[in-house]
Amino acid sequence: MAAEDLPSEFDVVIVGTGLAESVVAAACSRVGQRVLHLDRRSYYAANWASFTFNGLLTWIQEHHNESPPEEAQDWSHVLKEGEELIHLSNSDSTSITNLQVFCYTSEEDEEAEGSDAPNTTEEEKPADEEEAKQSSETESADSKDEDAAAGEEEEQTQGEEPEGDQPHLSAALSQSEASRKKISYTQLVKEGRRFNIDLVSKLMFSRGSLVDLLIKSNVSRYAEFKNVSRILTYRHGNIEQVPCSRADVFASRRLSVVEKRKLMRFLTSCMEETEEQKVYNNRPYLEFLQDQQLGDNLTHFLLHSIAMVTDDAPTEEGLASTRHFLGCLGRYGNTPFLFPVYGLGEVPQCFCRMCAVFGGIYCLRHSVHCLIVDRDANRCKAVIDSQGQRISCSHFVVEDGYVGKSRKEESTPPRFISRAVLITDSSVLPSDLDQQVSMVTVPPEVPGCPAIKMVELCSSTMTCIPGTYLVHLTCRSLNSAYEDLSPLVTKMFSTPESHDPGRPSVLWCLYFNMADGSAPQVDSLRLPSNVHVCSGPDGDLGHEHTIRQARSIFQKILPEEDFCPPAPNPEDIVYDGDNTAIGDQDPQRDQDPQRDQAQKEE
Repeated sequence: MAAEDLPSEFDVVIVGTGLAESVVAAACSRVGQRVLHLDRRSYYAANWASFTFNGLLTWIQEHHNESPPEEAQDWSHVLKEGEELIHLSNSDSTSITNLQVFCYTSEEDEEAEGSDAPNTTEEEKPADEEEAKQSSETESADSKDEDAAAGEEEEQTQGEEPEGDQPHLSAALSQSEASRKKISYTQLVKEGRRFNIDLVSKLMFSRGSLVDLLIKSNVSRYAEFKNVSRILTYRHGNIEQVPCSRADVFASRRLSVVEKRKLMRFLTSCMEETEEQKVYNNRPYLEFLQDQQLGDNLTHFLLHSIAMVTDDAPTEEGLASTRHFLGCLGRYGNTPFLFPVYGLGEVPQCFCRMCAVFGGIYCLRHSVHCLIVDRDANRCKAVIDSQGQRISCSHFVVEDGYVGKSRKEESTPPRFISRAVLITDSSVLPSDLDQQVSMVTVPPEVPGCPAIKMVELCSSTMTCIPGTYLVHLTCRSLNSAYEDLSPLVTKMFSTPESHDPGRPSVLWCLYFNMADGSAPQVDSLRLPSNVHVCSGPDGDLGHEHTIRQARSIFQKILPEEDFCPPAPNPEDIVYDGDNTAIGDQDPQRDQDPQRDQAQKEE
C-alpha cells in the first residue's frame, strides 16, 4: 500500500517483521484489531529472514557499506499541548557484526577434470556484485513463492525416495566427487535463486510451542515442513548417528545388546519422576548418568545429543530436557524436529499473511521516526512515520533494534551468537539416502566453552541446489564468529587449511555475529506503558523464548482475548460485494512485482 493511502488511526502499529512481531500482528488482527505493520527493510522477517544466494550477497554488501545514522529531524511542530517526542533509531548496525566471507571453489566452471585447484578469497567476488544486486534488489525471504510450482515438482523428484531406489554408498560418494568438479562460484550465482539461506538456525520441536501455535491458529496451512531425519554427534573426530527412538536403538550397529537394553531401560525410567532422581537435584546431570552405569557411549549420547545440555547442567534440567526430547518423538517422524521447506524465514511470513487476511496493512521500506507521548499519562498516542504522517494508535510494538541506546539500561554487556553458513558438496555422513536433514551436536573440547549445534540441509528442503548441502553452525559467542567456529570447520570439512578429500569440501562460507535476543535488556527499557519491545533471535535450538514473548505482549494488549484462535478454512471465507476475498491482502504481493509476470509466462 502506498504511503499516502495509509489511514490515520490504528489500534496497533507494529514496526519490524521478525517472528515475535509477526505473531503479535497475526494474533491482534485475528481478533479484530486494526493493525499497521511496517519494516524499514526491503524484505520480511528481519534477522529471521531467509535469502537467496544473490540476496545474501546484497545483504552482506549493505552491511559492509552501511551509512552512518541520519540526524533526527525536528518534528516538534506536529506536537499538541502536553505531548513530547521519543525518537527511534534509524540504524541497526549493532545486531550483525564481524562479517567474513570465504570462497573456496573456482570462480569459473571447470571444463576438464584435471583443472587447477580452486581459488580462494576472503571477500565476495566483486565481478558478480552488480549482478547480484540487480537480481536480488527486490528479493527477500518471501520471493520463493514465484518458484512454488517448480519447487513442488522438483521436491517430488528430489525428495526422499524409497530405500530400494537409492544409490549405494559407493555410488553416492562417486556422485559427490563428480559434483566437486562441477560446482563453481559462477554456478552458485547463476543458480542463486534456488538457495534459501537463513540468518538464524533453529529447528521446530514437534511438540514445541511454535508447532502448537501453527496448528491451533491454522497458520500451518501456509507452509510445508520436513522431518529432520537423523540426529548425529561428533565424537573423537568422527560423526556418529545417535539412536534416539526405539526403532533406532534396536537397529543400531554401534551399540551392543547390553547397551541397547540399558538405554531402553533408562529412557523408560526417566519419563517418570522418582525419589532417586530427586536425590540428584542441584547436582550435575553428568554425575547422575554416570551413576546409572550406562557406559561412556550412552552417557555421551544422552548428555549431548538427547538432553543437549552441558556437563555442569543440574540433573533436574537434564531430565526435563530429556523428557521433552522423548515426548516429541514419533509425532511426525523418528526425530523430535521439523524444518520448514524454503527455510525458517517462511514462518514469520506465514503469520504476516494471516494478519493480512484479517485486514492488516503492510508496508516495506517504510518505518517510524518517532513516537508522540502523552506526558501526563506516559502513553504513546501516535507515531510519525517515515513520510511525516501522524498516525494515532492505542499500542505500539517495536523491534528492539529501533530503540535508541539512550532508552536502554544495560547492566550487563550485550551477548552475541556466533553463526557460520557453509555451502558444501557432500554430507558430513554419507548414506544410502542422500536426501537427509541432520542435526549434529558438537560437545565442547574445553570445559567452559559452548557446545556447537550444526544443522545440515539437503536440496529437498528447497534451501540449496542439487549436488550441494547447506550447513548452519551456531554457538554462544566468546570471540568473533570466525574465531569461534572456524576451528571446527577445519576439522570436519575440507578447506585449503585442511585439505582432506574424504571430507565434504566447503565451496563458500559466511561467518558473522548476531545479537542474542534472550538478553534481559528488553524488560529494562524506559518507554511508555503501551510500547512493547520484541527481541531478536536467541541462541536456543527451539522457539520457546520468542513464542512466550509474543504471547506475553498480546496479553498485555488484549488480556481478555484468546491468543491466535483458529482461522477459518479458505472455503468458509465470505466474499464481499466487489467479489474480492479478504485473502487477497497478501503481504508478499508488494514484495516482488515480477512474480505475477513470471507466473503468466509459465
